[in-house]
Amino acid sequence: MKRVVATGTFDLLHPGHLYYLEESRRLGDELYVIIARDANVRHKPKPVIQEDQRMKMVGALKPVDHAVLGDLHDMFRPIREIQPAIITIGFNQHFDEAKLVADLRARGISSEVIRVGQYPGDACSSTSRIIRKVLEQYRNE
Repeated sequence: MKRVVATGTFDLLHPGHLYYLEESRRLGDELYVIIARDANVRHKPKPVIQEDQRMKMVGALKPVDHAVLGDLHDMFRPIREIQPAIITIGFNQHFDEAKLVADLRARGISSEVIRVGQYPGDACSSTSRIIRKVLEQYRNE
């Protein structure tokens, strides 16, 4: 059985998230999704939706077999436990692929890393764009 791991914050679910997870699922037989912990989200504003609720929403999506919260202190711990053949990263995730592969190998993890392309759909396929649109649309109400 070929396991795939996808990771992300998954705040305010949108078609871009679903596309990323569907594309990730196509690469294997079983898809695990590691949801970023609220405390670990530092590269963008804190999530609007709490981590346990984000995990429940992602876990309910059709392509997802297992949704788990990331580790508070070691992002590689869940990956060591799951032992995926493939780790996918989204087109806009802030990972240097070569560095990620080197960090994985240094920890004895031989997973292949694949970056999934951008969702080819509309402007509401980005959490930050959705938030901007909501603020603009409801600012004067």
